[in-house]
Amino acid sequence: MLATGLQLTGVEFDVGVTADGVAVVHHDPRPNPDIARDASGAYVGDDAPLIRDLTVQQLAVYDVGRLRVGSAYAARFPAQTPIDGARIPALSDVLAACQLTDILIEIKTFPDRSEITLPVRLLVKIVLCALRQAHAVEKSVLCAFDWRVLEEAALQEPALRRCCLTEPQTVRRSDVWFGRTRLETFGHGRVPRAVASAGATVWAPFHEMLDEVEMSEARSCDLAVLAWTVNEPAEICRMIDLGVDGIISDRPDRVREALAERGIEMTLPGFALRKSVPVSKASS
Repeated sequence: MLATGLQLTGVEFDVGVTADGVAVVHHDPRPNPDIARDASGAYVGDDAPLIRDLTVQQLAVYDVGRLRVGSAYAARFPAQTPIDGARIPALSDVLAACQLTDILIEIKTFPDRSEITLPVRLLVKIVLCALRQAHAVEKSVLCAFDWRVLEEAALQEPALRRCCLTEPQTVRRSDVWFGRTRLETFGHGRVPRAVASAGATVWAPFHEMLDEVEMSEARSCDLAVLAWTVNEPAEICRMIDLGVDGIISDRPDRVREALAERGIEMTLPGFALRKSVPVSKASS
């Protein structure tokens, strides 16, 4: 795997759940039109079925091994090598392949469109079942933009580390995305303080949002900080200079190079040691 070959300290991926209750690794609520081809070989449209409405057997029909020419994804990853016949994997299979790395799992939900996924409680239950069966709870961190997911996980598996994801849109609509946490009750340094109040030990902001003030506040709240998705060399260097604990990147090779230039070594278990470390981003 990429994480093994590059000696990374972790892998981050997104998870959905099928109609028959199987957790699968996939970024979107439905097969992506830029990636997924149906049984006829045609790329799906925006009206592709929701993953929540497909059984795992039906989902296996889709080939996700080749980016659609001219698509946004193809423009972002021009060097990606096609692997025709690739399928959306089950979470259990991915966990079995990630024996030596930290695991960051984002459960995808949409509180403003709750009908496009299974209910939060059921999603968390199914993902936790997969983690327990793989004996992976201790090395995993559960991440979510929708903090209701983290609230539910705290009830079902209190020992599981939790990570609050944030981006400009979710901060602006914190009343929708932050669960029971009310951002307006916090003053200076309000986002890190809100994260800490939600019981999370890790905060993962979009890298463009992060500055010295928020880093300082995160430290005062004893939060580990993971910046995402950091791909460009200048931003990678800025994150390292800020002292983040981990970098989630589509280009972990660039992160390794930047770390090496500064004489920083990666050390397992990664971000827990207050080191800037690359974490590969592996979304299907």
